[in-house]
Amino acid sequence: MAGNKKIVVWSKQGCSYCEEVKAYLTEKAIPYSTIDVTENDIFRDILEVKYGIRYVPVVEVGTGSAAYKAVLKPDIEALKEALV
Repeated sequence: MAGNKKIVVWSKQGCSYCEEVKAYLTEKAIPYSTIDVTENDIFRDILEVKYGIRYVPVVEVGTGSAAYKAVLKPDIEALKEALV
């Protein structure tokens, strides 16, 4: 499914949607890294510059040197589509 894609999950502590996304990736044995924005407003600033939002979860999916595409809504179906 995810193949050689690199996945980054932007999340915060106590976010049920964030946990749902990470649980799905773990269940499917898809490796990912996490950026925790809980006490790091600078990370939220980055999200605002990149995508015009300050909320999480945001899942970035990239391959090789290609630009990342982002899943901006907490929707497992949208995440599945991005991983294909």
